[in-house]
Amino acid sequence: MKGRQTTGDLGTLLGIVAFLVAAVPLYAQAGARQPEVYSLGRALNVALANSQTLKDTEMDLERAHQQVREAWSGVLPDIRGTASYTRNVLQQEFFLPARFFDPTAPPGELAAVKVGSDNTWQAGLSASQPLFEYTAFVGLGAAGRFKALQEERVRGTAQEVVTTVRIAYFNVLLAEESVRLIENSIERIRRTLEETQAMNRAGMASDYDVLLLEVQLSNLVPNLRRAEYDRASRLRALQVEMGLYPDGQIAVEGNLDEVDLADFSQNSPANAALLNVSGVGVPDDVDLGQVQQLALDRRSDIRQVRSNILLEEANLQAQKAEYFPSLSLVGNYSITAQQDGSPVFFGTSPNQRTSVGSAGVAVSLPIFTGMSRDARVQQVRANIRQTEYRLERLENQAMNELRTLMGNVNEARQRAASQKQAVAQAQRGFEIASAEYNAGIGSRLQTSEAELALRESEFNYAQAVYDYLVARAQLEMAVGLVPEEAGSFSASSDR
Repeated sequence: MKGRQTTGDLGTLLGIVAFLVAAVPLYAQAGARQPEVYSLGRALNVALANSQTLKDTEMDLERAHQQVREAWSGVLPDIRGTASYTRNVLQQEFFLPARFFDPTAPPGELAAVKVGSDNTWQAGLSASQPLFEYTAFVGLGAAGRFKALQEERVRGTAQEVVTTVRIAYFNVLLAEESVRLIENSIERIRRTLEETQAMNRAGMASDYDVLLLEVQLSNLVPNLRRAEYDRASRLRALQVEMGLYPDGQIAVEGNLDEVDLADFSQNSPANAALLNVSGVGVPDDVDLGQVQQLALDRRSDIRQVRSNILLEEANLQAQKAEYFPSLSLVGNYSITAQQDGSPVFFGTSPNQRTSVGSAGVAVSLPIFTGMSRDARVQQVRANIRQTEYRLERLENQAMNELRTLMGNVNEARQRAASQKQAVAQAQRGFEIASAEYNAGIGSRLQTSEAELALRESEFNYAQAVYDYLVARAQLEMAVGLVPEEAGSFSASSDR
């Protein structure tokens, strides 16, 4: 009787602890604002609109756009105007023999002669129009190719942002599934404990059976707390990827345990919306050759390397352009005026002003600049060959990655189908074990093992769905089919 009383006191204590564990989050939530719910589509749209990484890449694109504008200056006219005014406070003087001005002046006498006037104005206009400037045309083409490279970088960065947010979102769903399963286990064990305590009082169950359940329950409580902390951490990580302040005050839509991969029509609106934006651009049964060809055409890192090759080829042409002459049409016009006394703009008399104008053609031909030009050409050719080797290696790596990811997708889908059947079997096994125990023909250990098998099978199914969704997101990224614009995703599950 004493052992039974001690066990009962321990059960009461565990009940109080469990109540406090459940009550603290409820109390905290009562004083906190309701979390804002994000569907996966809305999370992706927010991330594309807020991503600092994407904005940084977009600034590179804006700089490339301005470089294209700058390159056009090499083929457009260059017109410059100048104007100046000078007040000669002390005018310069020259000394000449006085006899130049007075024949009666004694020999050796000098006379000071002032040069210039008190006021001097000068204005000019010059213009130059390239007629043949090979380097300018090549530079314009290089700037355009650099802009195309930056556009592809923006596209690739946006796809990386989408893929990262997708996986972070799936991480939250998996963490929520872990919390839910532990909560379900606690609830099942608590009900079984209450039944076992009643049987113990009636002499149909031993103190050991009660103690075993109490220990099982006490072990799950810290696991639940750890799972809740993990969920909060993954929520904050998702907010960071979305470009939001990581305060954890958000919630996500979808339940991995309810996702039906075999028949999409059987999913709830929230799960259907989740699947629609989870990377389903490539069907599961698509031919590997088609996927590989699609990746060669659409994959961003491959396209960026190809753009780099085109840019290096434009650089090669720019280096070769230094061997060509340049031809320009030039023209100049200037007007100068001088005046003594108080300044009057450009004087008052035509005799105080003079102008000059000229027009012509300028040719510049590089004859010998040492060996620098040829050395630069060879350096660029080496860069091109190096980039081509890198492209070939990247294409081989991409083909290997595609095979691996397609295998991961198929394996996760098949595993999910098997685990779904295992969940149903484990649920039936737990019901049988519980019924046999309540009827007195089964053991407590058998019931505990059945409950553990049910929890593991449920988590394994959620894990298989998670692995499938992550593999699909990575496959879409590897193929290059990820939408990369804000608003491209359905932001609501329309529930």
